[in-house]
Amino acid sequence: MGLISLVKSQFICHLIICYVFLVSGLIVNVVQLFTLPLWPFNKQLARRINCRLGYSISSQLVALLEWWSGTECTLYTDQESYALYGKENAIVVLNHNFEIDFLCGWTFCERFGVLGSSKVLAKKELAYVPVIGFMWYFLEIVFCKRKWEDDRRTVTQALQNIRDYPENFWFLLHCEGTRFTEKKHQISMQVAESKGLPKLKYHLLPRTKGFFVTVQNLRGAVTAVYDSTLNFRNNETPTLLGVLNGRKYHADLYVRRIPLESVPVDESECSAWLHKLYQEKDRFQEHYYQTGRFPGPSVTPPRRPWSLINWLFWISLLTCPLVMLLFQLLQTGSTFTLLTTAAVCIAGSVSVRWMIAQTEINRSSSYGIKETPLNNN
Repeated sequence: MGLISLVKSQFICHLIICYVFLVSGLIVNVVQLFTLPLWPFNKQLARRINCRLGYSISSQLVALLEWWSGTECTLYTDQESYALYGKENAIVVLNHNFEIDFLCGWTFCERFGVLGSSKVLAKKELAYVPVIGFMWYFLEIVFCKRKWEDDRRTVTQALQNIRDYPENFWFLLHCEGTRFTEKKHQISMQVAESKGLPKLKYHLLPRTKGFFVTVQNLRGAVTAVYDSTLNFRNNETPTLLGVLNGRKYHADLYVRRIPLESVPVDESECSAWLHKLYQEKDRFQEHYYQTGRFPGPSVTPPRRPWSLINWLFWISLLTCPLVMLLFQLLQTGSTFTLLTTAAVCIAGSVSVRWMIAQTEINRSSSYGIKETPLNNN
């Protein structure tokens, strides 16, 4: 292990990274509150401001992956589609197999300049979580309860609201609804058998209702679907803890651009279209496991410096006062001060480990397990 790798694996570095992310995020959240009075008078300006503020938070996580761990990203796509990425609104359909696939999705957005305006379909509970949840609220992220009878109206309204968004956006969808595990896969394939659908080897059955409603409400505002399939070289299973430790991975992302007008308007036909899409995604994964690459030409989109510049700005702004404060506290030498400092470090350690644990596959949502098998859509 080299000196740089050794430094990156130290807990004090992890603590500083998380401290900077949390404190800077809370500062940004407060600034976002001050944009509220602007909404009634100039909603589009408020949206543009919140895109930049949101980028200041989410790009720190992208910088962690791209610049701290040095993870590489190779994109498999055709040149005609590549020329359009970042220049149009799109629905991005992602597989959900890895602990850091959300980070790779954000990196994809960052490489083409749409990270600040990217959208997701997220659990309603996340709206109340400081930093990420609050940021998403101001970015008009679509929240759902995962109960379709409650979600249809609210999701439809939220999607209609972003049709006139002033900047190009990508709407990121994990149509499987939850991260892949063997137990969920077994249940999902029981559903496939009961419905006469071909079984998938590397994916769960997609949940078609959310995809259909998204497509129908964004027609005319979105021009394409980006079918995106992610895998990692050397059969690696990357983790957020590995990224935090500075471990380098190599992500391969296969993306094909599908014009939105080719997606059927009828709900049953749209559902069949999405099932066929996932059968094709399964074949792409099979090809990857057999050959070590996805089909077609590859390109490495260049890293943009802005995520690193933003990250270094917050580190410089927030760590100097922290170091000075700790130095002054330790100078007093009192037992109370030393115990307080130790308690804060322990609390920080627990918080860091808890946040990392939430991304682990064995801690993933039970969505797809508790439900009855026939309620897959």
